[in-house]
Amino acid sequence: MAKNILICDDAAFMRMMIKDILTKNGYNIAGEAENGAKAVEKYAELKPDLVLMDITMPEMDGIQALKKIRESDPNAAIIMCSAMGQQAMVIESIQSGAKDFIVKPFQADRVIEAVRKVVG
Repeated sequence: MAKNILICDDAAFMRMMIKDILTKNGYNIAGEAENGAKAVEKYAELKPDLVLMDITMPEMDGIQALKKIRESDPNAAIIMCSAMGQQAMVIESIQSGAKDFIVKPFQADRVIEAVRKVVG
């Protein structure tokens, strides 16, 4: 059965790119969120197998959202996405329970490799 993935990024273009990569590789898109607050809501509502979460977003950043989701579901599988040069944030997100991180701009094979490693 295809895994359900929630995509969270404030850039619609980025969500579209990720969605394209994932659907071409047989994954289901459970939903999309444009900020961390929405991601927390959607996670509770959709219970996806995996969340791909941008770090830098308005309202609530990805790290805050990661922590909130993991509070409600300690087993939540979350992969963080960040632009180059955000090493400190990447380290914080891994310490907060993220399973992996992907650096933007995305390489399709790196996205799939990370997703497969986390949810198969």
